[in-house]
Amino acid sequence: MKKIINLIFCLSIIFILSSCGKKEEVFTPVLDTTTDCKISIVGSYDNFEALELEFDRFNDYYPNVKLQYTKLDDYNNILSTALEGNDKPNIFFSYTWMIGNEKYDSVVSHMEDLSNKDLNININCLREALVNHDVDGEVLMVPVFSRTYGMLVNNDLFKKEKQKVPTTWDKLIGVGDALIKKGYKSPMMGYSKDSSNCFMNTIAYPIFLATLSKNSEALSLANNLDPQAGPYMREALESVKYLVDSKIVDLDECDKINNNYNDVIMRFFEGDVPMMICNADTASGTKKREKKSEAFTNNPFKYSFAPIPMTDGGYFIDSPSVEFSVNKNCDNLDMTNEFMRFLISNKELNMISSTKGLVTPTKKISFDSLYVPFSKIPAKRIISPEVLGIKDPLAGQIKNASFRVGRAELTIEEAIAKYGSIA
Repeated sequence: MKKIINLIFCLSIIFILSSCGKKEEVFTPVLDTTTDCKISIVGSYDNFEALELEFDRFNDYYPNVKLQYTKLDDYNNILSTALEGNDKPNIFFSYTWMIGNEKYDSVVSHMEDLSNKDLNININCLREALVNHDVDGEVLMVPVFSRTYGMLVNNDLFKKEKQKVPTTWDKLIGVGDALIKKGYKSPMMGYSKDSSNCFMNTIAYPIFLATLSKNSEALSLANNLDPQAGPYMREALESVKYLVDSKIVDLDECDKINNNYNDVIMRFFEGDVPMMICNADTASGTKKREKKSEAFTNNPFKYSFAPIPMTDGGYFIDSPSVEFSVNKNCDNLDMTNEFMRFLISNKELNMISSTKGLVTPTKKISFDSLYVPFSKIPAKRIISPEVLGIKDPLAGQIKNASFRVGRAELTIEEAIAKYGSIA
């Protein structure tokens, strides 16, 4: 008994000491805090209030640094011109698909290597799968937000109907059938009018990537748009078709939703939709729209954002949403890198992600309660398109195929046969 007591005592001391040793993340300025200069950031967002709050926090350390965010119209086409102009931006939105694309060679040539140890930017706070290294091992962009695919869940409705939120495909079908019998017109809904961000792709894309991740030869065929890759879409397309044919997803009801963001959220807030298929970018807008929905204001309910259950569980498609690059030819480069050193930290990235409502790119996915279900997904079901090497044309083929099969414009066999040329 004495030995047991002594062991417990020693373990308690070790725990206390280890807890005391954990220091809170603190930013310490390394430049002259009286520096007076301007830092401009350009991107494609209409507004970026979450970033402006980070400007205010940075000004606590450098009160004379003026930071400004500007949206560039036709961003992808005008960015290279902006980087070559007289009023060069210091930081700009960037995307992994720019690297290796001849059209964006001039843009990439402006990107600073953010992994340079002299900059002391804490890239280690980011999830490794989100950090893109070029052929020289340089990190030319860092994620500020990440995205994934899932479904908004009306938790109160599930409780009322004595159903559990499904975690596997079989359970999803069971719950869907049960809710139809209870009178629900469409247990699952989503945007369906256009292939861009349609619910069909949100279902099919993760399944297709999971299939390709197990077969390097299939992945190569799919990236090269080889028709032989068509059969690897089968499981994904069959899943979409089953949900539509079984009326678990009623296409007529979905077609009443006019856009894949605001209208998806407002329709969900009507309170009669158990599961609304969407991506994290859409889910991020829910908090701001609660008060705009009369139905939700009068009858609020608890909701969450959960993985769509496929086969034996859901997938976490872990992909960057917004990434920042530093223009190495800009004015005030030292202060620009100082701002990046401030921003790329657990504390600030979690803060800005929570304010924006998007998934944090740090290792603490559960920082925002909305995304806690994704933090519980096992590693084997986490898929990074960037790590896999998924190319845009491949993504376009499964998007178009799933949309056209879902709308009965193509049969599954026709879509499979047309892989590589599905428009």
